[in-house]
Order: sequence, then C-alpha cells, then structure tokens
Amino acid sequence: MHQGNGFLTVRQRRLAWLGFLLAALQAPVSAWLVPDGSWLFSLVVAVMVATVIIADDAGRRQTADARAGD
Repeated sequence: MHQGNGFLTVRQRRLAWLGFLLAALQAPVSAWLVPDGSWLFSLVVAVMVATVIIADDAGRRQTADARAGD
C-alpha cells in the first residue's frame, strides 16, 4: 500500500514514537518509585502523543485511499 501524506514528517513521526515509548515506560516506573499520583502525568502525555500518531495515520490512509480511487 502506498503511503499518503500526513501532517507529521518522517522525522517528527519517529520522534513522536520515541516520546510515546519513553512516556509509556516511565509511567509504571514512576508509579513504583514515587508514592504520589504524579505518574499519571506520564500516562496522560503518552495518551496525547498516541492520539497524534493515530491522527497522522488516519490522514495518511485517507490520502492513500483518495489516490487509489483516482
């Protein structure tokens, strides 16, 4: 399947994946080390970055589907 254009560049997409993985891995470590609920911030950041990645995927698929329909 030919990839369309999303709103993220390839470099931004790789950095978003890296940020997602780091925030997702930090949340359980923070929950184990810190007695307060500050680990939830890492979880919220990971969910926000994942939402951006999913939206970029949807944009890429929509563009690719529009090209395939032509």
